[in-house]
Amino acid sequence: MASKFHHEALYRGADSLAKLASWQLTLCGAGALGSQLADNLARQGFQHLRVIDRDRVEEHNVSTQLYGESDVGAWKVEVLRQRLFRATGIEIDAVRKELTERNAHGLLQEAGLVLDTFDNSASRRLVREQGRDLQLPCLHIGLYADYGEVIWSENYRVPQDVAGDVCDYPLARNLVLLVVALASEVILRFVLDGSRQNWSVTLRDFAVRPLENSVS
Repeated sequence: MASKFHHEALYRGADSLAKLASWQLTLCGAGALGSQLADNLARQGFQHLRVIDRDRVEEHNVSTQLYGESDVGAWKVEVLRQRLFRATGIEIDAVRKELTERNAHGLLQEAGLVLDTFDNSASRRLVREQGRDLQLPCLHIGLYADYGEVIWSENYRVPQDVAGDVCDYPLARNLVLLVVALASEVILRFVLDGSRQNWSVTLRDFAVRPLENSVS
């Protein structure tokens, strides 16, 4: 009988899947990018995943995030833990906390790779600074309206917050999934061969471009 990662094994090889299974990822944020990225990575063979998020599922999350209408009001990390266990059998480390200067060192220090999908400048800056202090590889994944980016910490500039409610901005589900697929491949290539690629994507013209002078 074929394994649950049969197609990935055929494409990447059994040795690659064994490497993914042993890697420790720490994912900061379980919103549109974070929830879909966690699901994608678990289905590609990653088995050690810590997810940090303090929020509950709201109704407006249903269209762009992994959660359903029946999850509204529940803690995002708890719903994510249950969904990934049902989907792949892995038990993620669900951390229902706000990442702060006080706890960031302890929560991030064991990561083989830190993934930042937060949606506000203060949290993104904290992840970048703590990752640098701990000398951890850190990948920042973000989007706004028609634009998305996947950038390693050494090339990353923290964007300014949008005016008003940080959640109140136009967002297309297709952009979320496109950025998640791009980020997933960047993560896989880093784990498997050490490469660090930086990309931007715009949905309206369907353009995916490497950032100049930042692909290694």
